[in-house]
Amino acid sequence: MAYVKWGVIAAVLAAFVGLLHWSLPQRDIVQIVGTDVKREDVTRGDGEIMSRDVRFINARTEEGRPRVYRNEDTGWGFPFYFKFDTGDLTAEAQSLAKTDQWVAVTHYGWRIPLFSMFPNAVSLREVTGPAASFFPWFNVIFLTVLALALFAIYRRIQRFRRRRIDPVLEDIDESWDEMGDRASGLWQRVRRFFSGR
Repeated sequence: MAYVKWGVIAAVLAAFVGLLHWSLPQRDIVQIVGTDVKREDVTRGDGEIMSRDVRFINARTEEGRPRVYRNEDTGWGFPFYFKFDTGDLTAEAQSLAKTDQWVAVTHYGWRIPLFSMFPNAVSLREVTGPAASFFPWFNVIFLTVLALALFAIYRRIQRFRRRRIDPVLEDIDESWDEMGDRASGLWQRVRRFFSGR
């Protein structure tokens, strides 16, 4: 039973860490080589197929490997980047594609070719070269605040458990012990009665 418990805990923890890795911002240093618009068909919950245009930013790394980013608004939904400037970002990317400028692309999400998934570009920032690096201040602050909040919640649950749940469990345990003692005494009397002592 302990294996099942720890397996469930590990699965929930892995899913939570995966969600954080997917949704927190990351940066790539690339050169933009162009932009693209593709028509995609999306099936809604009621089975109706809708078509929409999806913008892409094409880039390459210092090693020459391709990087492709979606360029879609997040709006008010999750993750909360409040991105409403897809058109402006496309124009900026098209302008940078005409130069050899290195760019820091801030994005979230994963590239999974099997499912045609691309990370979503949030912003572009010109940098001095491919060796440019940034300290992930937002991620560090966010993860620190999240850890403190989870620790505070854990401590409150522990206090609640000690004050409210543990005394009730102790009372139940004592009641079971008393019932066991009574049942044992009753059994002893029944045995004595039938044995004639």
